[in-house]
Amino acid sequence: MGVRGASPAPQVPWTPPEGAVQRVTASDTATLGAVPPDLAGRIRRLTLAEIVDLGLRNNAATRLAWANAEAAASAYGSERGAWLPTIDGDVTAVRLKTAASQGRTAVEQSVLTPSVTLSYLLLDFGGRSGRVGGARQRALAASFTHNAVIQDVILQVQVAYFQYLANRALLEAQRTTLEESDTNLIAAEERRRVGVATIADVLQARTATSQARLDLQSVEGSLQTSRGALALSLGVPANLPYEVDSTAAEVPVAALADSVDALIAAAIQGRPDLAAARSQVEAARAGVREVRSNLLPRLGFVATGGRTYATTIPDGADSYNLSLGLTIPLFSGFSRRYDVRIAQFEAEAAAARGESVRQQVVFQVFSAYYALQTATGRVRTADDLLRSAQQSSDVARGRYRAGVGSVLDLLAAQSALASARAQRVEARLAWSVSLAQLAHDAGILDTRGGSTLRLTTDTTTAPPR
Repeated sequence: MGVRGASPAPQVPWTPPEGAVQRVTASDTATLGAVPPDLAGRIRRLTLAEIVDLGLRNNAATRLAWANAEAAASAYGSERGAWLPTIDGDVTAVRLKTAASQGRTAVEQSVLTPSVTLSYLLLDFGGRSGRVGGARQRALAASFTHNAVIQDVILQVQVAYFQYLANRALLEAQRTTLEESDTNLIAAEERRRVGVATIADVLQARTATSQARLDLQSVEGSLQTSRGALALSLGVPANLPYEVDSTAAEVPVAALADSVDALIAAAIQGRPDLAAARSQVEAARAGVREVRSNLLPRLGFVATGGRTYATTIPDGADSYNLSLGLTIPLFSGFSRRYDVRIAQFEAEAAAARGESVRQQVVFQVFSAYYALQTATGRVRTADDLLRSAQQSSDVARGRYRAGVGSVLDLLAAQSALASARAQRVEARLAWSVSLAQLAHDAGILDTRGGSTLRLTTDTTTAPPR
């Protein structure tokens, strides 16, 4: 009897049959996203290189790409066997008995015939080489794709890492803002006590303090969310008690010393996804050679040697067979010619896809390069804004305490300072992410989260074009 594959009515939930849902044991969940023993001791202070390593170990995308690359490499090894002869052994054992008829007696006999057959394709005008060459290019493409997936995972981990550190820095900034709001509230209450301020000043200061506390609670929630997102990119449970080191995010901001043309040239030479696209083009061209060979003759050789042992031949007798065959394709309803056209157009499509990938690579590097320049300028401007906002806040606080400034001026200056702190954190985050994105787009990210991008120490010089 079959199993019902759907619920009996729209409003009735479907009940899975017994055994359809695999039970997950505690040992199974322990192996999912497990922290390697070499990192377990440093789980409370993971460096960028260590979290990248952890992400590469646990990410399912890298395992999938690696398995595909191994399968393609094995397929290439299988196709290479076409260059060698095929040898098969065969053993046939027969026990027979004839029936007695017309004066003949029944005969019983045992026959054992071991044999070896060798077959070899001598010539097929490019079909074999095209098939093997296509398998080789597909294996290369799969390996390049694996490298591209590794770079994608590294970038994903880096972005999550920088986002978490940015939220952590934003939390510290918001705590400072709350402390300043508490100080302003105390000052307003003190001024009202001595009769130089009104209740309106106290209420406005109290409102600003409540707003700062509310913003702090929002940032705390965002911090936990980004922490979970980082854990997800690492392939570990979101509730894992881990912490990261912020050293990698404290690199001094500087302009890029590499030119955009040099980075584009490096990307065209080293981007693994572009190399995979080129290999796919070569595989498609090899397919044209393979299909075209179906229009041409094939020459093959077969040799069979055996020995027969029977009741009547106890010592055995040798036998052999040698054949040289030429297969000439005459007519197949024009299907072979259409197969050639299909392969040719598939090769043209692969070449067009490869050119499209190349153009995308150039644009990605170009866009990331100028995004990094913009982010560098934003960090400098955000630093200037923070200094100005801090000075303005200090002046407003001093004027208010001296009784010559209003609470509105103080709260406005404090709000501008809080905004400047947040913008500085966001600008620094954008710079770190842009630097990682450019390294990814140029194809120079390494497995420790670093790159060969060169930063200049002269911040007054404009980046090269």
